[in-house]
Amino acid sequence: MIVALTGQKGGVGKSTLAIGIASELLVRRHKVLLVDADPQGTIRTWGEVAAEAGQPMPSIVSMGSTMHRAEQLPTVRMGYDDVVIDCPPRHGDIQRSALMVADMAILPCGPSSADAWALAASIDLINEARALRPELEVRIVITRKQGRTALGRSAREELTKSGIELLKSELGYRVAFAESLGMGQGVTTYAPRDAAAEETRALVNELLLWEKKNVVKEPSPKASSRR
Repeated sequence: MIVALTGQKGGVGKSTLAIGIASELLVRRHKVLLVDADPQGTIRTWGEVAAEAGQPMPSIVSMGSTMHRAEQLPTVRMGYDDVVIDCPPRHGDIQRSALMVADMAILPCGPSSADAWALAASIDLINEARALRPELEVRIVITRKQGRTALGRSAREELTKSGIELLKSELGYRVAFAESLGMGQGVTTYAPRDAAAEETRALVNELLLWEKKNVVKEPSPKASSRR
């Protein structure tokens, strides 16, 4: 599957989540391509830290507003089981390109009603993409949640009004997420017993269950050659 972490708002943990998902898929022996589409380059920096530390890591490439072209991501992704795209905030052209190739777009959203209100611009962009690609799936995931607070509950209630399905998994505001990046690891390998790791594994479980039901895998070159 191709998953795009997208949204017009910054500071909601898109890069952290992209790394967490890609790293956990790698743990599960998937061949993973991690696309850094954010000019800020968080993914690339994390990859350099991981390489220096000798940590296992997915393949990383940088792409931008033309990644949807046939000679770019559709070609590069061949040979990989899964692709995770980290999109930048506010760069609508890059997000549009990612939405033209993604199977699923994930909109991370903070735990407050204000965060939920800020999704309006992102949803407009999603609706533009869906007009061209009705098959595009979209999910919202709540991030940076602080315990079982009324704030988190109110955000979930507010988000249901958007008409976009919410993932059951939620990610808390946890130190392990930030620490794992600094060590060049995903959180599930850096702190496997931490709540952050449990939340990330639950999220990946949801995505893989959806993939199993909905994404038709392309035959591998070896399988094609045997026909």
